[in-house]
Amino acid sequence: MKKDKTYRMTFDEKARQIVGELSLEEKVSLMAGNIDATSMKESEIMELVLGTEEGAHYNVKPYEAGGLPDKGVPPMKFADGPRGVVCGNNQTTCFPVSMARGATFNPALEEEIGHAIGQEVRAFGGNLFAGVCINLPYNPGWGRSQETYGEETYQIGRMGASLVKGVQSEDIMACVKHYAFNDMENARFKVSVTCDQRTEQEVYLPHFKDCVDAGCASIMSSYNRYNGVQCGHHKYLLSQVLKKEWGFDGFVMSDFCWGVLDTVEAANGGQDMEMLWTQFFGPRLVQAVKDGFVPESRIDDAAVRIVRTILAFDKDHKEYDMSVVGSKEHIELAKRAAEEAITLVKNENVLPLDKGIKKIAVVGKLADANVIGDQGSSWVRPPYVKTPLQGIKEAVPSAEILYSDASNLDEVKKIASEADAVIYVVGYNHDDEGEFISSDTTDNYTGAIGGDRKKGLGLHDEDVKLLQETGSINKKSVVVLIGGNMIMMTDWIDKVNSVLMAYYPGMEGGTALAEIIFGDVNPSGKLPFVVPYKEEDLPKVDWEATDQYYEYYHGYTRLDKNNVKPLIPYGFGLSYTTFKISDPSVAVEGDELVAKVTVANTGDRDGAEVVQLYAGFENSAVDRPVRQLRGFEKVFLKAGESKVVTVKTPIEKLKYYNPVEREWVLEKMEYSIYLGSSEALEDLVKTQITL
Repeated sequence: MKKDKTYRMTFDEKARQIVGELSLEEKVSLMAGNIDATSMKESEIMELVLGTEEGAHYNVKPYEAGGLPDKGVPPMKFADGPRGVVCGNNQTTCFPVSMARGATFNPALEEEIGHAIGQEVRAFGGNLFAGVCINLPYNPGWGRSQETYGEETYQIGRMGASLVKGVQSEDIMACVKHYAFNDMENARFKVSVTCDQRTEQEVYLPHFKDCVDAGCASIMSSYNRYNGVQCGHHKYLLSQVLKKEWGFDGFVMSDFCWGVLDTVEAANGGQDMEMLWTQFFGPRLVQAVKDGFVPESRIDDAAVRIVRTILAFDKDHKEYDMSVVGSKEHIELAKRAAEEAITLVKNENVLPLDKGIKKIAVVGKLADANVIGDQGSSWVRPPYVKTPLQGIKEAVPSAEILYSDASNLDEVKKIASEADAVIYVVGYNHDDEGEFISSDTTDNYTGAIGGDRKKGLGLHDEDVKLLQETGSINKKSVVVLIGGNMIMMTDWIDKVNSVLMAYYPGMEGGTALAEIIFGDVNPSGKLPFVVPYKEEDLPKVDWEATDQYYEYYHGYTRLDKNNVKPLIPYGFGLSYTTFKISDPSVAVEGDELVAKVTVANTGDRDGAEVVQLYAGFENSAVDRPVRQLRGFEKVFLKAGESKVVTVKTPIEKLKYYNPVEREWVLEKMEYSIYLGSSEALEDLVKTQITL
């Protein structure tokens, strides 16, 4: 049964009846994690959070909050994400990170992944998955940007909504995070983000609304401040926008441990649940109500939201045993996601390599590493990880593999000159980017030390030197980039013949990578970010700032507005076949814009293309992007096959926000509609429509 808003609200009367019979203390007990931290030392709390038994780690089993079993209300049982379920040890399926899944541009695949994750959460005894991560990176140096889907709000919203639907179809509450403006890691506990209202409404909030419209059960507030106010206390964001304007019927929870810093401000602001422990809520909140600082009606509202949501998902819920965790079917799904994600950025008649190849040089320490992403709260521990080197060896067992970790350039030059092809695996790992709490691993609850990419957006200096000095030795040179977001390529891309962006490709990433390199799989990934020639073309961020202003433009829209040509455009990705896109048309059907285009596979291999729809606003009376992604559809075509592909988008996605009237406006004008294989004009065909 679809446990959407309509279904969940059928439990409203029962929830109100239950809450109406509770004492103030019982109602408040529903609103926090079940660890009483009010009089404990932090070291004692961390021991409870992490556990002390062998194999203990953050979220090794679901964390509980609230619940009154004797009143018929089960507790909320929290499992983290987003690349799989964090619970357990050497068990769960590790999918590619969200940024990689964003590169698939395949919402149906993301919904399948949601199903699998939901099943594994339920097998561990959980009932909530807090892994729908949809913050938008203002700058790709943000350390946790691997946990989101890309740089474009429309694409993030589509993919996030699909994950919500998949997870919740398994009777697991989906928690969407981190609301809002949580796009800096090192300074996340202190920074205050500011922006104008159009930027807020058009760029940083729409993807959250898309997930609310998809029926998400919960929203997690963020650590940072917005316009000087803690987001976990923010009455405008939580009460006005989320609950009143968007009609969100679920409950809000704080980010863990430090997401609530004031009892009265948080409760009155619209915070419904303090996680992971009880510190500022619990007895302090009871006293604040008794003293008249927080109205009991606010407690009633939070309690009803929590109870009706949990009751709805508990009613006739699906059950799964541990056989689904890391199952063959889920691992195959993780491999398929990696196959669709890995993006061919450059190919000068090098790939795919012939499987009859005799000798291959594999270069780089990451080739022999478990490159699955950061080691913070999203760290999934699968039963195994297939490294790039393992995948290559298994794909061509008869070939001689010459491996170097690249610590000795003379050795690399030697094996590069001897081999029939060279595969470089370079980029980042969990030390370079990811969740950051403290550089002292004894002083944080995840062990995370990654943080933002403060030293720049390019490869490490030694990797740049490696490619510059050895990349041109062998005419069949393949660079595989590992990382969670855009990596600068200007300094070395002309020295090599082909480039693959592999992101952090999950537990079967090495297998999928080898399948693409040797032609068993035709690549179909598309970059969910733009790659500029210069870092200066992107917004500047002070990663240690206490105040950071977000401009209206970032990513590809910024380059377009400044008339700056990118090195690699947004949405770009090559294939081993070729496609022709022609005959565009567009019409309005009801409340949707419906575009059609003919897509032909003009090559000799089966393959997939992502048809992207961009709206142009050159006739607008206000400042708007040159072009903006407003639809996409992935199509699979056999060699020589052609199809008419339909791409739909809601008319409301063409509106802009008027901050004076506080309303969305659809301009009466002619819109340019572009359809094609990337955001670059040369990859698009154009038509117009007047609305």
